[in-house]
Amino acid sequence: MTANPNPLVGWQVDRATIRHVGHELQRPECILAEPDGTLWTADARGGVMRIAPDGQQTLIAQTQRSTTPAGERSAEQLILGGTLPNGLAFDRDGNIVIANFGTDAIELMTRDGRSRTLHDRIDGQPLGKTNFVLSDSRGRIWFTVTTRLRPWTRSINEKAPDGYVGLIDEHGIRIVADGFVGTNEIRLDAKEEWLYVVESNARRISRLRVRPDGSLHAREVFGPAKLGGIPDGFAFDSHGNLWITLIMAERLVALTPQGDLLTLLDDGNPAAIENFDRHFWAGTMTPEIMASCKGTLAPWMASLTFGGPDLKTVYLGSLMGHTLPCFRSPVAGLPMAHWSSSSSR
Repeated sequence: MTANPNPLVGWQVDRATIRHVGHELQRPECILAEPDGTLWTADARGGVMRIAPDGQQTLIAQTQRSTTPAGERSAEQLILGGTLPNGLAFDRDGNIVIANFGTDAIELMTRDGRSRTLHDRIDGQPLGKTNFVLSDSRGRIWFTVTTRLRPWTRSINEKAPDGYVGLIDEHGIRIVADGFVGTNEIRLDAKEEWLYVVESNARRISRLRVRPDGSLHAREVFGPAKLGGIPDGFAFDSHGNLWITLIMAERLVALTPQGDLLTLLDDGNPAAIENFDRHFWAGTMTPEIMASCKGTLAPWMASLTFGGPDLKTVYLGSLMGHTLPCFRSPVAGLPMAHWSSSSSR
């Protein structure tokens, strides 16, 4: 019996079929897709944008609620300013967990915008630059911190291995793996046996085995040691391919289960990318050099999500775009770990 052929081999996105969802979005970095077609995207105004199946948009802005008595809070904590929602995940009650890249905190927001800080410290120290959150089938929340350097942009030029993965469960909050170079998105495989970790500033994907208690071990690099660009977001499809966005290179690639790297979509500017790479490795990166690399489809392509009733619609998030480009995939994505009754309303 021959193995089923990989539907991604030889396939590329047909740009003529790409359509755009949403309008006037602000930094739609992360996207959650519900079975009924509702989309939720992070929004730089503080909160999320809800996009209904008919296209109607509603900005759900965060209204802060603190459990700390007013007399014990600093002046900075009394002001919401600086919010920058980045990674999003549903908890088992359908609320939205937010990794806030601006407030350096893990937050919980109800669907009507009531927001509170879950954690902003770990082991008595500030969390650092919180990037992404992920829920598993047991209701645990995994999260990443890109760096603890200030300003965080130092980590790009210094390639500091100070990123980590944390876990929030019934025992509280703790670090379960550290020493990553620019920790970004994380994903679990279909059986939740491996946790995959984007190390953006090392340009690689690592993975670790997951023990039942949430501890991690047997760390290894998955796929090429260098991906040819900076990985940002990723997601598995049902065939075992790992789809990856390469921000600044403005490419969408896929790692097959055999470790082959396939290019699915290329929206990059070769001259700008060559200049970017030269400064990246020299440690002389500037915002202006980064800005010159933005593509036209999803400028600073950052994340991807499989959605639609058959999980074959791919949505691309970005840091500088104002819509969500989307297209049809020949293979379905992996479903989310769980769907609560409230998250399918």
